[in-house]
Amino acid sequence: MLRRVLLSMSRSGRIRHLVETAPVTRSVVARFVAGTSAEEAVSAVRELADRNLLASLDHLGEDTLVREQADATREAYLRLLKLLGDGGLTGTTEVSVKLSAVGQALPGDGEKVALDNAFAICEAARAAGTTVTLDMEDHTTTDSTLGILRDLRADFPETGAVLQAYLRRTEADCRDLAHEGSRVRLCKGAYKEPESVAFQGRSDVDRAYVRALRVLMQGPGYPMVATHDPRLVAITEELARRTRRPKDSFEFQMLYGIRPHEQERLARQGQQMRVYVPYGDEWYGYLVRRMAEKPANLSFFLRAVATKG
Repeated sequence: MLRRVLLSMSRSGRIRHLVETAPVTRSVVARFVAGTSAEEAVSAVRELADRNLLASLDHLGEDTLVREQADATREAYLRLLKLLGDGGLTGTTEVSVKLSAVGQALPGDGEKVALDNAFAICEAARAAGTTVTLDMEDHTTTDSTLGILRDLRADFPETGAVLQAYLRRTEADCRDLAHEGSRVRLCKGAYKEPESVAFQGRSDVDRAYVRALRVLMQGPGYPMVATHDPRLVAITEELARRTRRPKDSFEFQMLYGIRPHEQERLARQGQQMRVYVPYGDEWYGYLVRRMAEKPANLSFFLRAVATKG
């Protein structure tokens, strides 16, 4: 019930206004968001690199309904990639892109606009020496996102995909994408979805995650295991042993600000450990979904509001 309420909040303009205008200091949001500017984001990933942690940078924004905003997001990524290249960070840092932020939801030719903008970002990423991963959003965009992914991979086969374990279709999508050279991030999912398309119970989602994970780990692609769950980390390590996967043939991914000590522990063990680092002004929807994923995050946020208010 709490998760449903929080996910509804992520779409509420009124509640968003109340939260954004509350006396919550930057220190609260900064637990999960690496600043509002590209420079702050680059500084954050440099600190991660100093601790042998990889990073995936996400310029926050979604549900873009104006062409100028979609193009502005593209330009923000191009600038970010230049900063990463100039700073010598593209060996450890890639970028994650939400297609809705670069035009996917625009009326009429939204898919074409998103493809063109994503193509420009992929082109700049390759020139800088790094890669792009296309984030996945709610289930209504899955087919469109996978279609754009196929188009991009014709020129940029290194483009990463994201699949959400709670969707009933995901195990089959994993089988389609678990091929040589295919980078696939597997996460649980963080959107409010109907029971007809998504598993609802925690145990059902966990079992679906393991089924999808097994497909990826047994295939010849490059799995990107996005989880903070100690049980799933352990299962991944066991699957790697069983399939004799070298440590550089897959990676763990965790969110900025969540389980940082575990991130460093995995890195010390020689695992590829990538931190998903969001930045920008559009932090509200992202933050609420993080609270929905883990109610303990909500307790932290409310305590911070009470302290700083």
